[in-house]
Amino acid sequence: MRRRRSIEQVAHQDRWLLSYSDFMTLLFALFVVLFASTYRDNLAIRRVSRAIHVGFQSHGASSQDPVASAADKSMAFQTNPHPDPAPGMLGVDTDKLRQELEAAMGQEIKNHEIDVRVTPEGFVISLKDLGFFNSGEAELRPGGEQKIARIGKVLAKQSLDIRIEGHSDNQPIHTDKFRSNWELSSARATTVLTFLVNDAGFDPKKVSVAGYGEYRPIADNSTPEGRLLNRRVDLVVVGTPARP
Repeated sequence: MRRRRSIEQVAHQDRWLLSYSDFMTLLFALFVVLFASTYRDNLAIRRVSRAIHVGFQSHGASSQDPVASAADKSMAFQTNPHPDPAPGMLGVDTDKLRQELEAAMGQEIKNHEIDVRVTPEGFVISLKDLGFFNSGEAELRPGGEQKIARIGKVLAKQSLDIRIEGHSDNQPIHTDKFRSNWELSSARATTVLTFLVNDAGFDPKKVSVAGYGEYRPIADNSTPEGRLLNRRVDLVVVGTPARP
């Protein structure tokens, strides 16, 4: 009897480990959310949020360390090569749109002047710096207007809503025209917008413009190749009109 009472007492004393495990899981989730909130990139926040959700779902059905489980889920989601489609992309046939753009801009795509990709933000057409703008300038290079006109015809034919985003690398700029990368990226996006509306006949009600400067890079700014990729104007297809 004494031995049984001793075993039961030890078992009762170890129950605090369950509460401690739950507390550590919640504490880990709190710090992950705080870490994610420091990033402006909505995609990063969405990834971390989903990783936490998956981690909690698996906690009840798995005997492994819940902290390690949540971390593993987060890494697996971040390396997922097929991101979730953006809500604004509903109704857009991205395969057909890609084919039409490749037919219209095949040479520019081969020359890496234009890049076409699908992201959680939408269907993105990137106009690279080397094909459209000289360094530190917002005027289109010779031939740039004709290239944008061909893109505009494809987008206008499907009556697509787009957002034009200007981006830069992290190299400081301070000239008579531009005091910061904010101004340069905004000016480049506005140049593309103005041409699409005034010269290519794009519906002004279906387009908006944004300038992000150096704060939404897609490559490492520590290398010349990465900075070249970050200097771009993105045409983001965000959706189509609602059909009756």
